[in-house]
Amino acid sequence: MIHESGEDYLETIYLLSRKKAGLHSVDIANELNYSKPSITRAMKILRANNLITVDELNHIKLTEEGIARAERIFDRHDTLTRFWIINGVSPETAAKDACRMEHDISEEAFLRVKEIVAEKSADS
Repeated sequence: MIHESGEDYLETIYLLSRKKAGLHSVDIANELNYSKPSITRAMKILRANNLITVDELNHIKLTEEGIARAERIFDRHDTLTRFWIINGVSPETAAKDACRMEHDISEEAFLRVKEIVAEKSADS
């Protein structure tokens, strides 16, 4: 079981790895503006939970399970952000609020939000 911060790391690794091959801890530290020791500790936890691998060149890669979890987190973040924007919230506030909500929203509520976003997107 990983906590909210672990999910944030997974999402960041997922997004960065879509832009860059050979992802290193320093890339994650720079993106999140966290210290290198914090990143090192988090990577150990993610590796122990079989969510990432680190190769001999210290490249960080998501495992299949890590990809699945990261995609789920990103979907929640993206959907919630779009929901708030559709409902008149500024993009910056929508993204910040979505980041907090993505970890705690129930599956039932999230699926309803996703339906609403799909309906409103189809209408436009």
